[in-house]
Formats: sequence, C-alpha cells, structure tokens
Amino acid sequence: MTNLGTLIGGMGTGTVRERLCESGGMPSVQTLSEGDRRLVAAWAADCAERVLPLFEAENSDDDRPRDAIARARAFSHGDLDAAGEIRRRFVANRAAQEVRSPAAKAAARAAGQASGVAHMGAHALGAAAYAAKAAALSTPGGGAVETAWQIEHMSGPVREALRNLPRLGEDRSGPLGPGLLASGELGRNIRALQAALTQHP
Repeated sequence: MTNLGTLIGGMGTGTVRERLCESGGMPSVQTLSEGDRRLVAAWAADCAERVLPLFEAENSDDDRPRDAIARARAFSHGDLDAAGEIRRRFVANRAAQEVRSPAAKAAARAAGQASGVAHMGAHALGAAAYAAKAAALSTPGGGAVETAWQIEHMSGPVREALRNLPRLGEDRSGPLGPGLLASGELGRNIRALQAALTQHP
C-alpha cells in the first residue's frame, strides 16, 4: 500500500487528488457512484447498439461487441456486479482488431466503452463518442445525427449523472483525461455532449 506521506512528498507534477487516484488511494471523480454508473450504462448500451450493425455486417460470427452491450444492460439492471465486469471490460475492444473498416472498428470500440461503464462512468461518454464516429464514417452527416439522437435520449437522471463528470481534458484520473478520447473526432463528439448537458435541464 502507498504511504500517503511518501506519495505527497514525491509528487512532482499533478495534484494530490490526481496522484491519489492513480495510486488507488481514492476513487477517480470519473468513476461516479455505482448507482450513477448503473444509470448511464443503459444509455451507453443504447448508443453502442445503434451502430452495432456496422460491425456485424463485416463480422457476424464475432459476438463480443453484442455480448458487451448485453452485459452493460445487465449491469444497469443490477444483474451483474462491478467487480466481475471490470475484469471483462477489454473483451469487446479486441473485436476491433478482427475487422477492417474504420466504421466497424469504431462500432466495436463503442461496445467496449459501454461495457467499461461498470468500472468507470466516464466510459459512457466514450461509448457515445465512438458510436457517433462510427456513424460519421458510414454515412455523410451521420455523426451529427447520432449525437443529436444521443442527447435527445438522455433521461433526466442520466443527464444529472453525466454532469458530475469533469470536462474533457481537465482531469487525468480516467478516460476523460488528455489522451485518445480528448483528441480528434472523439474529442469533438464528447465536447458536443458535454455542452448539451449545460444547456438542458
């Protein structure tokens, strides 16, 4: 176990909270409560499921993305626990390596992000971002249409839960930190979603 005095004394860059989160000393703000994770898991599963046909059209024999979405739904209903899902959260992402088209890869990653919500609530925005990217890659203007659908289908409780997440790129203790989800099209998609959260009650 990390000694708190040692951790703070040797911090270097980063805040105390960030370093504690990284060391396992406290949960990341991007985790959300288990109740909020169960809420947003269902929405993330809905987002990923809408683009699942893009993956299955190329590899209908690989059921890993579909299974990941089903597990996200089961977690949202309380049928699966977080610990078991944390161990399985990367399974659907591996399916992205078995397809060739960028749209199919993004669809598989959307499913992987949805299954990751059991571990960390911020993955819900990742699922939505990859789903919008998959839609954009498959149809001109599809990304904007998908993001609009995602915003429209956030329930009030889901909106409230997602508002508890930090803005993209501001917190290093999870997937919304500076990195893959903060860059390019994925970053634009998440910023659009977070902007909508500030505009709707």
